[in-house]
Amino acid sequence: MKQVSTVRGKAIPLDRVNVDTDQIIPAKHLKRIERTGYGPFAFESWRQDDDFVVNNPAYDGAKIMLTRENFGSGSSREHAVWALEGLGIEALVGVSFADIFRNNSFQGGLLTIELPEEDIDYLMARAEELPNSEVVVDLASQTVRTADGSWERHFEIDAYKKYRLEHGLDDISMTLEYDDDIAAFEGQRSELKPVTTDE
Repeated sequence: MKQVSTVRGKAIPLDRVNVDTDQIIPAKHLKRIERTGYGPFAFESWRQDDDFVVNNPAYDGAKIMLTRENFGSGSSREHAVWALEGLGIEALVGVSFADIFRNNSFQGGLLTIELPEEDIDYLMARAEELPNSEVVVDLASQTVRTADGSWERHFEIDAYKKYRLEHGLDDISMTLEYDDDIAAFEGQRSELKPVTTDE
């Protein structure tokens, strides 16, 4: 998992509620075995509409996506996180996220930041009016702010999750931090096994 510190960039205003994982990445693409290359399939059905916000070239290169309530609901699939990352998204700033999706995002190093609805209203309106304006998500200071410094909000995050994101530690990496202890244990393991004797 990559280390996460600050995400700065344009923000795509995805002004829809209850966006589920099948809308983010259709189930027909889940048979792929790779963890990369899902970006072209993200929001596949909605992208058939030329007016869909992700198709707007004004948001090309955006690193942040603004979302509404219950983003990532529906069936559990880490592919939804991979699809968003395939679009270049490094942080989601929204009203609320489905629990399983939030956990999958955390495991993939994709920030999910929750702010009150009125703050999302402001950021959405700003992104629509000024598509080239940038937003800064700073994990260290736990703030979301406009790049020009005119607006800033604090967000809450679990201290343990913050530590893991800042250090790029997924579950496997956390286990590998104890590699020496595991090796030492394995070195004694044969002595700990039950001994069988032939009669």
